[in-house]
Amino acid sequence: MLELLTLAQSSGADLKIWAYVGFVALVILFLALDLGVFHREAHEVSMKEAITWSVVWLTCGIAFSAFVYQAYEKHWLGLGLDTPKYNPAYVAGDPNSQLIISGEVLGGEAAKQYLVGYVVEKSLAMDNIFVIALIFSFFAVPAKYQHRVLFWGIIGALVMRGAMIFLGAELIMKYQWILIIFGGFLVLTALKMALIKGNEDPSQNIAVKLCRRFFRITDFYDGQKFFTKRTLKPTYSKDPATGKEVMDPAPAGSLSVKWAMTPLFLALILVEITDLVFAVDSIPAIFAITPDPFIVFTSNIFAILGLRALYFCLAALIAKFRFLKPALILILAFVGVKLLLLSVPPYLTVFGMDARAPIKIDTTVSLIVVLATLALATILSVLIPSKAAKH
Repeated sequence: MLELLTLAQSSGADLKIWAYVGFVALVILFLALDLGVFHREAHEVSMKEAITWSVVWLTCGIAFSAFVYQAYEKHWLGLGLDTPKYNPAYVAGDPNSQLIISGEVLGGEAAKQYLVGYVVEKSLAMDNIFVIALIFSFFAVPAKYQHRVLFWGIIGALVMRGAMIFLGAELIMKYQWILIIFGGFLVLTALKMALIKGNEDPSQNIAVKLCRRFFRITDFYDGQKFFTKRTLKPTYSKDPATGKEVMDPAPAGSLSVKWAMTPLFLALILVEITDLVFAVDSIPAIFAITPDPFIVFTSNIFAILGLRALYFCLAALIAKFRFLKPALILILAFVGVKLLLLSVPPYLTVFGMDARAPIKIDTTVSLIVVLATLALATILSVLIPSKAAKH
């Protein structure tokens, strides 16, 4: 019997790769439909369109929790078998046990972990919107080209976050004390956000300075292109047949032999850097919920897939939600403390203190705390608007 169980777990581990392949294929399908069908032509995203897409992405993200439940409950493709999880014996204070073990995870717990990770990541993405709005304002990115920048920004984010998640999962399985560093980093980041105002001038970003030093950069946009050979700013005229505004051909002899970057590409670079910075915060936050890389990966990716639509919904309104940023700081601090309570107590002997049993905050409690914090921040923002919002 034991041999059959071991064989099933081994086969499950081999099949898990297909769960990741299937999920990535689903994401690629979504993105292909988004850019190739619904946003084939550059246009300014209306509030109605942004709200519709936000609802679509939110529905997809939440609905995926039903798949997670079924997949882990029935162990489709080996999900839930031989899965990294926080050890109940370790939490109970067994000094001979490990913090993270591999074992069976059932559908109910997996679905809760996914939803908490999704909500936490969605919450932290709000702060990302502040910075993206600042970048678009600085580069004066036309509204109809902003979707293209955000689309390719999401593609880069998928690659970067996927690599960071699997690297982080490998590290915490081998060196579980790294969770202490993750927790401490989250708490320090929350303190920094609360006490220190960051540099809000994109022109001072080192990536922008390097690009301008080593590459030719135009001071105009060439439609939605990231690179151009034009040396003169494009002119536009109306097409008599369609009545639409179209770009005129470049004057003879005005094209350069070499390619040049447009400001749209600089905006894309900063959007990618912004996501990388926020990923350094948000990925450890989800590891505070679960060490299962599939849950971390899928909840993280589904949360940022809706970031584009969320941006167009909230970019103009987010300044009115004055208590949202403090709420995000509290959420970041909460998950940092949650991780420290779980990882620090057994290592107190390093500081000459008696080792104690770790404290694990239940996943359901975490979900309630995060949702209640966001709800309270929203209500207070409506009841007590800022002076600027009143005018």
